[in-house]
Order: sequence, then C-alpha cells, then structure tokens
Amino acid sequence: MDFSQLIPQFGGTLFTLVAFVVALSIIVAIHEYGHYIVGRWSGIKADVFSLGFGPVLFSRVDRHGTRWQVAALPLGGYVKFRGDADAASAQSDSAALAGMSDAERRATMTGAPLWARTLTVAAGPVFNFILAILMFAALFLSRGEISEPLTVGDLRPFPAAQELQEGDVLLAIDGQETPAFGDNEAFQDFIAALPRQNDLDYLVRREGREMTVTGPYPYPPIITRLVPRSAAYDVGLEQGDVILSLDGTEVASFDEVKTAVEGSEGRALLLTVWRDGQELDFALAPRAVDEPDGEGGFVTHYRVGIIGGLFFEPARSAPGVWDALSGGVAQTAAIMQGSISGLWHIVTGQISSCNLSGPVGIAETSGQMAAQGTTNFLWFVAVLSAAVGLLNLFPIPVLDGGHLVFYAYEAVVGRPPHERVLSVLMTLGLAIVLAVMVFSLGNDLILCP
Repeated sequence: MDFSQLIPQFGGTLFTLVAFVVALSIIVAIHEYGHYIVGRWSGIKADVFSLGFGPVLFSRVDRHGTRWQVAALPLGGYVKFRGDADAASAQSDSAALAGMSDAERRATMTGAPLWARTLTVAAGPVFNFILAILMFAALFLSRGEISEPLTVGDLRPFPAAQELQEGDVLLAIDGQETPAFGDNEAFQDFIAALPRQNDLDYLVRREGREMTVTGPYPYPPIITRLVPRSAAYDVGLEQGDVILSLDGTEVASFDEVKTAVEGSEGRALLLTVWRDGQELDFALAPRAVDEPDGEGGFVTHYRVGIIGGLFFEPARSAPGVWDALSGGVAQTAAIMQGSISGLWHIVTGQISSCNLSGPVGIAETSGQMAAQGTTNFLWFVAVLSAAVGLLNLFPIPVLDGGHLVFYAYEAVVGRPPHERVLSVLMTLGLAIVLAVMVFSLGNDLILCP
C-alpha cells in the first residue's frame, strides 16, 4: 500500500506527524537495540528498554529480566543498564553498586571490562549504519537496474502524442544510434545532441521487428520527484506534472527548465503545467541552494525542487545481492561524507546555517517523502539512520562518541576520568546538544521557514 493513499484519511498535519513518529521510532529502536543486544552478548544486563519517554503505555518483562516498554512521548528512547543512575549511562548508582558481589558488578555497565563497555556503546551507531546499508540494498534490489539495451517499461502520462509501447527496445533516436545507458558520458552526449522537440523519430525493436515510431524528447520537462520543503512543493506542483511553458515560452526538455531556473536570480517564474489533461498555472520563485561540488566544497545554485527523468519508466532487471550490498555501503558512506562536509562548511560560515534542519524540518520532510510513496519514505529513513549514527559518534559528552572518548582516556591512563570531571563534562555536553537543538528549531520556525 502506498502511504500517499492515507493523506485524505488523516489530513496533512496528522499524516506528517505519523510519518515522523514512524521514521524516528524505527531509527531509535534499531539504535537502542544495538546497545542492548551487544551489551547482553558481552555480559552487561539491561533493566529497561524504552521506546519513548514519559508515562509508560505498555510494558512486559522478558526472561532476562529486562522490562520492554513503550512510553507516551515517542521522541526517542533509551536502554537503562544494570547499575546506571540514569538512562544516559552518564553516572552509576553508587548505592546499588555498593551492595553487589563481584559477579553482580560484572553485569553492570560500571563493573564490566573496558572492551565490553566500548563495544556496547559503539553498537548503537553501528546498528544505524547497518540499517541504512540493508535498507538501501533492499531498495536497490526491489527497484532493480536499468536493463541494457534501454527498453521501455511503464509509459508515464504525457500530453504530446507518442507511439512507443511497453517492451520497445530503443535502437536509435533521430537517426543516432542509442549508446549503452550505463555509459553515462556517452549517453549524456547523445541526449545533448538531440533536437529539443516533441516529435522525434525512434527506431525500435518490437516483438522481433524493427520499426520507426514517433515520440517526445527523451527527457521532457516532466516532474518525476519533488524535493521536500522546496518552492515547487510549497506551491502545489505534483509528481507527473509536465511543464508546458515558462514565462509564456514553450519548453520541450527538462534542461530548458533547469537553465531558466538557474538564470533567474530568484525572480518568480510563471509556469503552465499539464496535469491529467488539464492546464494549470503556477508562479514560484527559485531559492538559493548550497550543493556539493564533487570536490569537497559547495556551490550555490537556484533551484525550485523538481527532479526530472525519461518520459517512460525504463525496464529493469534485478541486480545481484552483492552489487546491492555494495551499493548500500557506498550510499551510506556518501551520506556520512556529505554530512561531515556540510556541517564543517556551516560551522566555518562557507554555506548558510539554513542547511541545518531541526525536528520541525525533519518532520515536514518525513511527511512529504511519505506522501511521494513508500519507496521514497524508506529511502529517507535510511538516509536519516545513517545521519543519526554519524551524529551519535561526535565526541560530545552525553552522546555515544563522548562515552567512547572517555573510554579511550581510560585505556591510555588506566583509570576513568574523575566523577567530578565527568559531571562537568556531561553538563557541558548536554548544554551543547540543547543549544544546537534550539538553534535548529529556530531555523525551522523563524530564520529559515
């Protein structure tokens, strides 16, 4: 079932909230389960595994003595290990530890050997990365790879007449032989050389026979996907819309739209759009967006938040499991690299701090991605899982990365930091996290709505 079918039933705001809670709950549950299961494997017992905070709605105790519970505020979760004074494992319960035997202390976070504590803390972010990799791999497997030679799959609704059919193998367009789709450079050069018009000749193989049929420019100004929280999304453009004209000038290719948007300097553009047989008019102002330049930096372009594609959905074949997993690893690594680069450029003032979204922005993105279909929503969950895993590895006290720094200190010096020092650092870390949350929330609501 497509999540977008639920919008009329629940309403936009409630749908957004539900999508956000579902996305966050998946990521938090996997993160905390990583802590829990590795802790259990290494001999550390957990008293509580909680999804959410506040009043407990449901709970049960398993055979290991862990109470599994769902709480009323679904904005996070925690695992409280044996001997911890709080859910963050920031301090130990001295009174409880004092009455324990050596064997009982071994089952606590405080009494466990350094290797067990380190693995337990690191497991949370690692499980987030594993979730992202597996989700990306599953999406690659379900979506498949574009078949070679390029073959027509599902035809998208389109205003111009075209004679192609599902299963047609594209041999040539406008007299030019079609190169392999996987040869990106050759295929892009091939597309760039075609005339921008909606009545090109396609040489196709259909049921074993070659024939010439008429079709539009391969990459027409059709919207195959919308970027959440973009100008296009805000004015009501939809997937499947075909842009007929910009400021009264007819367009036949997506590149024409892209060129007009990039050269607009933010000036509002008037669009005439074809949707389900009707022509609709929209006015939208492109927004300055900071994008990776492929060399570790960023470049600013004007964008409206639409993504194009072929006027048909290409036929696909299932990739191998290894290829899908490799793709998942590469995608997760790219998200981590992009996140680090983006944060660095924000901190150094090289790009706008509006690139940092808070809970409201993430919630809006959750709802808008879910509204575009289950696949898009799951892709967003995978992206967010990788980002959350990376964020938790930052060396800030109260985060997993801060605990790992303390453990590294203990490994070098031979003893943990003094409790008073730990208390001060944890307070400082909490202040930093809260300050970032307030700043990002301000971005969502005031500075960059």
